[in-house]
Amino acid sequence: MEEASRYMETTSRAEPEDATGDSGASGGQGVPGARRAVEGYLRAGFPWYGLDEAFTGPRWLMQVGTAADGAVEYGSTGHGDEPSLRGELGQEEQRFAVVVTVASRPVRRSPDGMGVLEATSVSSAAWLAGSGLLSCTWPPQMERALRQDWLEQQTAIAWELADDLHGGGWSALSLPVDGVPTDFHYRESEYGWVLAGAAQHDVHIGAYGRGMSAYGLGFAVVSDIESYA
Repeated sequence: MEEASRYMETTSRAEPEDATGDSGASGGQGVPGARRAVEGYLRAGFPWYGLDEAFTGPRWLMQVGTAADGAVEYGSTGHGDEPSLRGELGQEEQRFAVVVTVASRPVRRSPDGMGVLEATSVSSAAWLAGSGLLSCTWPPQMERALRQDWLEQQTAIAWELADDLHGGGWSALSLPVDGVPTDFHYRESEYGWVLAGAAQHDVHIGAYGRGMSAYGLGFAVVSDIESYA
């Protein structure tokens, strides 16, 4: 099985509702959803990335992913319009960019000591970004009964692409990360764009979006993750 898919099997994540990733929007012991979402991010032992200060639009939190032992492994920060499948805003009108931060982890023992967890890599970030884009991209003309088949097919393609970052499906793109030009693997599709690369602070960065050009983006460490809530 591909590296990216093996990595995903070692983690768990809340499925986003209506593709917004707002898994903490309601319910749950009377704790406000925004507060619960922030607390997940605050548990991470690594810094979060988002768009740099050149972006002045709305910012919002999505979800974190955790390993079997509860350690935070990755999470996403959103910028622009919150993608939705409900139809308030047509997909062709949505403008957003989501930044995925993945902790750099070596090969390590599983919490139960019975197996080995795969190391994380740029491919892990590429897979998470690709699957994130799929989660908010249903072809509007598709019947609901066909959606699961479409998603499974597109997910398999995303796995293959993430495991072949030097293949023809990707091009090179240099973007600033903390002000330093950084090389990314980049690809476009009819649904949007995806990119992935390495950053400082022992993390990998993935990103995806639609309606906002990736070419003008820059990434920076989020100084106050609570500002996204």
